[in-house]
Amino acid sequence: MKAADKQTLNKSTMKIAIPTWNGRVSPVFDTASRLLVVEAGKDGEYSRFETDVSEHFLPSKVMRLTGLGIETLICGAISRPLAFMVTTAGISLIPWISGKVEDVLGAFLSGTLFDLRFTMPGSPGPWGTDLHRRHGQGRGRRRGIHYSYTPERR
Repeated sequence: MKAADKQTLNKSTMKIAIPTWNGRVSPVFDTASRLLVVEAGKDGEYSRFETDVSEHFLPSKVMRLTGLGIETLICGAISRPLAFMVTTAGISLIPWISGKVEDVLGAFLSGTLFDLRFTMPGSPGPWGTDLHRRHGQGRGRRRGIHYSYTPERR
């Protein structure tokens, strides 16, 4: 493969990270110890590997993500300080996701990740409201992380 072809390939791909636990998205990113890193593009998945991210110091965890070249982090729950650090580092954050890693990855690549079946029960979700709340419940003041994530196609 020519050097120019490699540069074109690299620009049309993105690195996605998903913290894993027993084949599922780890419920809390702050305490996750394993990370699936997938390089994907228009034609699907190009490569993948799993790595250790057991750093307990949150800035070290973010430095690990940036060192790996992660562009999008798909995770379950995440603390406000860590969410702020991740987004400040320029990484797109898709929080409050649950399910089997392969299903979540496939849904992300096909553009259907925001289906309710992948949203953590009781979570504010990427839209800033509790999508699983029954009518009439939880009408008090709500606190939580509200993201204005807009999925972009590359």
